[in-house]
Amino acid sequence: MRFSNHPFWLVGFRPFFTLACLAGMLLPVAWALIFSGAIAAPVASFTSVQWHAHEMFFGFGWAVLGGFLLTSTKNWVNIRGYHGPALMLLAAAWIIERIGMAFGGNWPKTLFLLSNNLFLGSIVAMLLWTLIRHRDTDSYRDNAFFLIMLPGFLLAKYLMLEGGEFPAGYSMAMALFRLAFLVMLERTLTGFMKAAFQAQILRHPALDMTIKLLGLMLVVEFALPRPLTAAVSLLLATLLVIRFFYWKPQLAFKRLDIGVMYIGYLCIVAQLLIEALGHVMSFVWIGSVSVHLFTFGAMGLVIPGMIVRISKGHTGRKVVFDGGDKLVLVIMLVALVARIIVPQFAPAAYLGWIHLSATCWFVAFGILAWRYIPILLQSRIDGREH
Repeated sequence: MRFSNHPFWLVGFRPFFTLACLAGMLLPVAWALIFSGAIAAPVASFTSVQWHAHEMFFGFGWAVLGGFLLTSTKNWVNIRGYHGPALMLLAAAWIIERIGMAFGGNWPKTLFLLSNNLFLGSIVAMLLWTLIRHRDTDSYRDNAFFLIMLPGFLLAKYLMLEGGEFPAGYSMAMALFRLAFLVMLERTLTGFMKAAFQAQILRHPALDMTIKLLGLMLVVEFALPRPLTAAVSLLLATLLVIRFFYWKPQLAFKRLDIGVMYIGYLCIVAQLLIEALGHVMSFVWIGSVSVHLFTFGAMGLVIPGMIVRISKGHTGRKVVFDGGDKLVLVIMLVALVARIIVPQFAPAAYLGWIHLSATCWFVAFGILAWRYIPILLQSRIDGREH
């Protein structure tokens, strides 16, 4: 068997969920050690905070989003999808970017920029090519949002590191991920609630579209007047709350694997409310609560379940959360509480809470890596090729 024909390279989720597990283990721990002064920050033209934000969004976040979109887009438009050498090159580019971010501070500027943009530029171009070329057979008309979001990530990345506008860049990156989550939650929870409880949840086209359009507006929050940003954030949070109560949370919370997705949804609401209020009044929060509500609440809670579901379902296994899978979700809930809630009441131990939450990520994604990387390396058990 040629190496490029190995099962690992047949579908995008296999290499990129592997990289996501490794990134989820290592990147938060590395940041906790840098933050506490135990290890030195990367030597570069950007700060350690820029490094941390970039690596969590464009390292960990894009390993997950890349794996998801490489897998989903081929199903949305009903084509074979990228595999073999194409995936090998993308994975290599992702790894090169991590090396550049960690050790490329003294590299020639051109070499660093190449290492830093090769992965995102390539995968965005490949995904856009798939969605645009096969637009007529696309199952979801609102994938037009991805046609806007994907190039937007390139701008956000530039602003974060090279454009001298870090706050605008990380705000834009978070808004883009938030919009992607809103699109994905809308689609997936409809199917999950029907499969788990035979329950139909509210899908009102006008409401759903308004939510996504408001989310899209917030992508350029940095360019909007503060009162307008506050109003849009508040309106979006209000519509999400209204829809939440029509999505039958009383049923969802009976299942941990679905309940954590609803908690992630509520964390998006809370993050929007804090953003809205922060534009009109002053609050004293410990530890960048707004951004971490999203990264720990939405990303941290939803992504592990996504990895479990796709890894099992797309390798021919029954999608059932066993004890090990549920343990991962519980650990990530502990991470959320340790990073967001507890520091507000015990700020003196803030450094300890950062280390605890980073340890939770290490353990949770370590369990996922131990359990699922072997599965990702194997052929499907149902005899299908991919």
